[in-house]
Formats: sequence, C-alpha cells, structure tokens
Amino acid sequence: MLQVRSWIKIADNTGAKIVNVFSVNGKNSNRFATVGDVIAGSVKQCSPNGMVKKGDKVYAVIVRLRKEMRRKDGSYIRFDENAGVLVDKEKGEPRGSRIFGPIPREIRDRAKGKYKDGFHKIVSLAPEVI
Repeated sequence: MLQVRSWIKIADNTGAKIVNVFSVNGKNSNRFATVGDVIAGSVKQCSPNGMVKKGDKVYAVIVRLRKEMRRKDGSYIRFDENAGVLVDKEKGEPRGSRIFGPIPREIRDRAKGKYKDGFHKIVSLAPEVI
C-alpha cells in the first residue's frame, strides 16, 4: 500500500525513473493506493533524453507493490519493489511504448472510475503477466 510521500520506480520507457506520490486519485477517503490505482506524482529522477523532465506532474497506475495481495484462490502475491507505469490522465493509456518487469493480472480487473475499461494496453505490453 502506497501513501502520500512514497517513492515508486517507473517501469516504462518514458524517461522517468523515480516518482514521489503526492495524491492518491479517487474519493477523498482514499489514503492508500494499491495495485491498479492511479496516483499523481512528481518526477524526482529521470534520464536526460526522456519524454518527462524532473519536477513534472505525472499520473501513474500502480503495477507492483511490496505489500502482499490476496487472490481469490487464497494465494498471496508480492513483488520486490513498488513500481508504476505512467499513463495519460484522460484515457488511462500508457505514455511509453515498452513496459519492464512482470505485471499482476489484477491490473486488468482493478480499473475504477473513468478508467473502468481496464488497463488492457498495459497488460498487452507487459513481458510477463503473473
């Protein structure tokens, strides 16, 4: 579970490397972000020739968390790092053309609000869906 002031790695080729979370989108009562939630953040580290620059406001969907997540079959899944993928604010489509690392299959089902169609493009770009 991520909260405000958490730092996440970015798992795509937009040029951003680390993002500081400053808002969890959704209802005002949302304190924590889990897999599939969209967050607003500020770029803290980036590559020099990337699409985004340091200090830019970006939106990202959370794709990996260190906190374990229970599945319906009773198993648990967790990852080694907190990671996200930069998305367009309006459509929810990824800004980059490649995604690095595994993605849980819950991403397809956990879209909420205006992203209710799911993040199918993220799932299709991922090298491995766990």
